Amino acid sequence: MSAATERVIIVGAGMGGLASALRLSAQPGLEVLVLDALRGPGGKVGTATHEGVSFDTGPSVLTMPGVLEELFASADLRLDDHLKLVHPEHLFRYIYRDLSLDVHVDPADTSASIAATLGRDAADDFERFLAYCRRIWEAAAPNFVIGPAPSLGGVLKLGLSALAKMRAVDPMRTMKGAIDAQIRSPHLRDLFYRYATYNGSDPRQAPATLNCIAWVELGMGCYGVEGGMRQLARALHRAAEHKGARFAFESPVERIEATSEGFELRVQGERLKADRIIINADVAHLVADLLPADSPHGLQPDPNPSMSGYTALFKARRRSDSQRAAHAVLFPQSAYLEEFVDIFDHDRPPRDPTIYLCAQEKAHSAEGWQDYEPIFAMTNAPATAPDGSTGVDWQAHTAFITERLIGAGLIDADDTPIWTRTPEDLAKTFVGSRGSIYGAASNSKFAAFKRPPNRAPGLDGLYLASGSAHPGGGVPLCLQSGRQAAEALLVDRGR
Repeated sequence: MSAATERVIIVGAGMGGLASALRLSAQPGLEVLVLDALRGPGGKVGTATHEGVSFDTGPSVLTMPGVLEELFASADLRLDDHLKLVHPEHLFRYIYRDLSLDVHVDPADTSASIAATLGRDAADDFERFLAYCRRIWEAAAPNFVIGPAPSLGGVLKLGLSALAKMRAVDPMRTMKGAIDAQIRSPHLRDLFYRYATYNGSDPRQAPATLNCIAWVELGMGCYGVEGGMRQLARALHRAAEHKGARFAFESPVERIEATSEGFELRVQGERLKADRIIINADVAHLVADLLPADSPHGLQPDPNPSMSGYTALFKARRRSDSQRAAHAVLFPQSAYLEEFVDIFDHDRPPRDPTIYLCAQEKAHSAEGWQDYEPIFAMTNAPATAPDGSTGVDWQAHTAFITERLIGAGLIDADDTPIWTRTPEDLAKTFVGSRGSIYGAASNSKFAAFKRPPNRAPGLDGLYLASGSAHPGGGVPLCLQSGRQAAEALLVDRGR
């Protein structure tokens, strides 16, 4: 390093860390080093291989591609030169006890599908409710997603006219309350309740503001990534390296201490110095394990983790596009809301879980085996106990969902799971997370104000970029968290 160069160390190569690395590696005067305990980039956007075929083990859809486009543009790159997005022709199939409903890329096609399946009144409700979700998004995004972390004091300073506009985010009702008031069809209600799970939350408790998630997917677009979501991690990794960032995998950080000259990190017996640090790890792990107990930080990790999940990959006999949608949701035989009662009221996996499927060949133009295709399955579950345990017989759970999928005709009788991952596995891999997928649950009106900001309070030069920090969990928000952490660093450096 030259005397004028500052070293930035990014702890974690998940979506937030990769976004920060790409944004900062293009800046003159910065040396960027990314450390990660895993064997490669991506974090929860992971991959595994079986009999020569690689498959995704994490997120299955990409929304808000504009976040990616802007991120690549900030490094003077074009997204299209590094990644190809795809639009599956047959997007989602929702399978209820008595019928199936297809959801398409174009909202007009979805409305026509709803009219044909559930009737014109249901389609009218869908169109009105989607417009309501769009109004929430347009009011909420500038203050709760795109900009810095919000505070109650900051919102109150916006002025009466701005506060009046903020009423559009519908913060006083719950998701369920707003859905029930505007949707008459029980089938459509279940469809919209499910968007709480995109945030790992409970529609009975989460603020109606989160109904904007439905607009993000149904209105703004739901994409695949050619070759699988893992290609997103690889593209960000390659682009950041091209711009000068360095990566060290299988390099877990053991300790971080503030010094008079910046920070010192202990990594496998070595000590590394940094002028500034970005943490792409769970905030609870940072506070409990990495920082000294007397560190003068002002961080308060939310003690209410979001949902975790059980996941499996089936080697399934290939079917035509008309027989298998890119994504499918098999609702339970019991009432859907009982799933949230089990998870959040009784702290147990659903006794009759909803099963989500992603046909990765159709969703992402990914390659499978000669006569078989990789089918990813997921069921929701509570986060683990603080010690990382659940006390659940996951082998019995695997057998249950396999039987359900065979009984529903979604896989063949001889299709088998070749890979599984439990909440305990997630908790062990992502330390401090308790296996939660999306950081903290948004089960209160004030959840957005409790989320740690991207600039860590009390420790100059330390920044947060993860699903447990602002603006929250999910691929696009983690990317946005990483970019905003980098922007905060650049602002501070300019001072």
